[in-house]
This record gives sequence, C-alpha cells and structure tokens, in this order.
Amino acid sequence: MVNSVTLIAILSLLLLIQNNNAYEFMVGGSGDWSLALTSYNQWAEKNRFQIGDTVLFEYEAGKDSVVQVSKDDYDNCNAASPIAKYSDGSSVIKLDQSGPHYFISGLVENCKNNEKIVIVVMADRSHQSPPSAPPSPAPAGEESPSPPPAPATEDNNPMPAPNAASSIVMSFMYSIVAFAGSSVLYVL
Repeated sequence: MVNSVTLIAILSLLLLIQNNNAYEFMVGGSGDWSLALTSYNQWAEKNRFQIGDTVLFEYEAGKDSVVQVSKDDYDNCNAASPIAKYSDGSSVIKLDQSGPHYFISGLVENCKNNEKIVIVVMADRSHQSPPSAPPSPAPAGEESPSPPPAPATEDNNPMPAPNAASSIVMSFMYSIVAFAGSSVLYVL
C-alpha cells in the first residue's frame, strides 16, 4: 500500500512536470464579464499576457456572450463577423499568438457601454535567433565610436520578466515545502 508521503511526493512531481508557465487570468481580476466593471482595458494594461495563457470570462449564459473580433469591429461594436464567439457562461480562451486580441460583448448596447477589452499578448522571445555579431573594431589609429546613450526613461533598469527557469525553480521549491510539510504532519 502506498503511504501518504509517497503519494504527495508523486503528485508534487507531476505538478512540477505539468507546469508549462501558462497562467489563467480572470478577466477584470474577478472573471466577471458584465457592465459592473467598466475598466477592462485599464486592468488589461496592468497585466503581462504571454502565449499559452488563458483568460476566463464569467457571465450569465443566454443573456450575454464574448465575441472575439477584428480591431475595426471592436471600435464599432460590430459582432456580425466574429473571429470566435463564446456563449457558455464560463468561457476560457487560450491566447495562442502574440499581438492584440479584441473581445466585445455580444450585446451591442453592452459593448457601447465599455463591456469590451483589448488584450495584448507579448511576443514569444524564447525562440529568437542569437543576437548579431558585435561591430568590428576600428582600424588602427582611429577611435571606435562610442555607443549611443540609453534612452531617457523613468527607470533604465526595469525588472526583467520572469522566465521559464525561474518559474520551474519556484515550482520545485513549493513542491519541496509541500512535501516537507506533509512529512511533518505524517510523523505527528
């Protein structure tokens, strides 16, 4: 018979292996897709969406819907020619390519009252080609041109986005803590 410590260790390992760095966002922070929240785009601008992430839209089925549209249809609240339409009341939409994704309510009046959102997915930087070779040195007796100054920004040293390695390390650490905690409980 498998004891509980072994079972927890196996489950922790499976969770670690399954972690593909995708994240599920709840639209607006709560998942509520309705006229109650009129700042969907403000919420979207504060988040960093990556390829593989999903967005959850919760609404009353049969009374509203989520429609993925082009930019022009987004601007005009036109749901007549959708890219995709969701009406099940709990729609999980996978963001499978970089760039802007436009979503509106299937009800024109709701869309006109800001039940719409633009979600911008960051470009996939994990499969880029290596950077080009540095410039060759100046001929003997000449000075090399100095590099241009960094652009003026509020913060020239922004925090880097988390990468796959840091996410895996954190998942591993959480698994170790969970395993250690379960071992202590098992001994008690």
